[in-house]
Amino acid sequence: MTKEDFFPEIVTKLPQAEIPFEGIRSHLFQGQNQQFVFMSFEKDAEVPEHSHEGQWGVVLDGEIELTIDGKQHTFTRGDTYFIPKGVKHGARIKRGYRDLTLFDQKDRYKAK
Repeated sequence: MTKEDFFPEIVTKLPQAEIPFEGIRSHLFQGQNQQFVFMSFEKDAEVPEHSHEGQWGVVLDGEIELTIDGKQHTFTRGDTYFIPKGVKHGARIKRGYRDLTLFDQKDRYKAK
């Protein structure tokens, strides 16, 4: 499987998520009260500080620098992270980063 085909068809046939960043490919699995989003970044991205419902993620490839409640963390392949509800956080995401993120809300993102 090439880097471009990181996720198999079982993932890529899911609807794309509407996420406002250039160079991101994302696929949305919609649950009744939560969402899983498979993300792949083809360009570096910076996510400004914000907050929302709880978020848990697992890094599948690459690197992300997360600032959670004012503390900076670097996560790489195999690492997991958790951001509690309402905690401010932001990120620097490096090209090639791929993850699976669970949002504890049913409407964090919409399908394209």
